Amino acid sequence: MPDNILFLQGPVGPFFKRLGKEFTAHGHNTFKINFNGGDALFYSNSESTNFVGTVEEWPNFLNEFIHKHQIKRIYLFGDCRKYHLLAKKVCANLSTEIHVFEEGYLRPNYLTLEKDGVNGNSKISRIADNYRQSDRNSLDEDQYSGSGFMYAAVFAILYYLAALVWRYKFPNYRHHRSMNVLIEGLYWIRGGIRKHVYSIGERKIRRRLTKQGSSDVFVAILQVHSDMQVKTHSSFDSIEEFINEIIRSFSQYASKDARLVLKHHPMDRGYTNYKGVISKLAKHYNTQDRIDYLHEINLPSLLKNAKGVVTINSTVGLSSLHHGTPIKNLGYAIYDIPGLTYQGGLTKFWKDPGSIDIDLYERFRAWLMRNNQIRGNFYRNFNRTYSVTGLRWPQLLEDTHLASLQKPKQMIRGKLVKPVTSVSSGV
Repeated sequence: MPDNILFLQGPVGPFFKRLGKEFTAHGHNTFKINFNGGDALFYSNSESTNFVGTVEEWPNFLNEFIHKHQIKRIYLFGDCRKYHLLAKKVCANLSTEIHVFEEGYLRPNYLTLEKDGVNGNSKISRIADNYRQSDRNSLDEDQYSGSGFMYAAVFAILYYLAALVWRYKFPNYRHHRSMNVLIEGLYWIRGGIRKHVYSIGERKIRRRLTKQGSSDVFVAILQVHSDMQVKTHSSFDSIEEFINEIIRSFSQYASKDARLVLKHHPMDRGYTNYKGVISKLAKHYNTQDRIDYLHEINLPSLLKNAKGVVTINSTVGLSSLHHGTPIKNLGYAIYDIPGLTYQGGLTKFWKDPGSIDIDLYERFRAWLMRNNQIRGNFYRNFNRTYSVTGLRWPQLLEDTHLASLQKPKQMIRGKLVKPVTSVSSGV
């Protein structure tokens, strides 16, 4: 039966607008609440409503909206934003479901969609035996090509510009990060420049680290400085604190022949640079000759030659498992399961990181692909063969989110068209 569906904040860009068309094609009714001018820029039509009240007024507004429009399902991007946290509390007392989008647990070319929460809030089982008998079959992994980075950069600049221009329409809005369009734009431009500069400047180090035989290397994955998953689902208050802990522990407990590579997050390229912090700490702990700090490197090439990986709760951990590289989590990750990740302390990990149960990993990965991973990209529509969003839904998620008693309307390149019921032979 068709559902009434509500969208809250999504990724910057037109993804939620396209997804709304996809739901409509399957007979569902869609609504959208915009919180600022950036939201309105990418999703403004008869289905959208602007919320202009205060954060304190938001729960009552949402509660009334849900009852008025008989909302069955709510979709949002990121479950740690203030408005989304409050929305989850409102829905806890109602029959309305919350479904959360996030960047893919499997990278690249996947999105994550889970009920109630993602990452640290995910209800995914962390019990290994729950996956040991699970089916190893999953979708054929046809690959998209290209990157969505430039699309994301352009959408981000447009989003913040629209939020600035229409700020007077949303006087009470509180964003989860800076809304200064000039500063945000400069960050993204600087990130693009740095990408090219680092690609050239780090070539020598990349060749040394990715050549065969460079196996006594540990990799520490740095996450985005404002990542709410770090702040909410770990004991670290900042990335700098994580860096300090890693370098201190490495200097005291790792073999003197081992090297440590700290890998910067590509989406944080324009915002932060930890070169000064790392150099100071390396000197303090007398490890300056055994530490590298990199921005631009092919992660698979680095991971498959590494002895071990340390992260807070980054999904790069799943890439590490894919390449058979032992991993130690210092936060709360969905894949932190005995048999997949190192369960001992960090001090012992440097000496003996152990090994991975590859069979368990393959079953866990296949389970993810069937249950909460969707082939596609938030910012770039790689393939419209499947839908207006370019998404390829696994059967379980398609049945859960798209299916209704109505036959889906035909779509051609994202537009609804009337189905052809008969064709004259001309005879």
